[in-house]
Amino acid sequence: MKISREDVLRVAELAYLDLRESELETYRAQIDEILEYIGKLNELDTSRVEPMAQVLAEQQSTDATLREDLTVPCAVAEDVLQHAPDPEPPYFRVPKVIER
Repeated sequence: MKISREDVLRVAELAYLDLRESELETYRAQIDEILEYIGKLNELDTSRVEPMAQVLAEQQSTDATLREDLTVPCAVAEDVLQHAPDPEPPYFRVPKVIER
């Protein structure tokens, strides 16, 4: 699949990126490589592959690869709010940054 310069400019616009002219060809080539690889993956027959929520098969031991989920309290909100210009606990207002 060949991606055009205009496609790269559109993706950059959607991502709010200002690309220099010198970067356009680099990113065009990289995106094109990614899309070609995805095209190769789409050629694989996955009709007999069951969908998975985890990348480990049920038979594999998870002791060494996964850890137990733990809730860890994080009590920094009060300290952060003390330094905020316009706090209204438990939040503070900030200037709008998305304006396109």
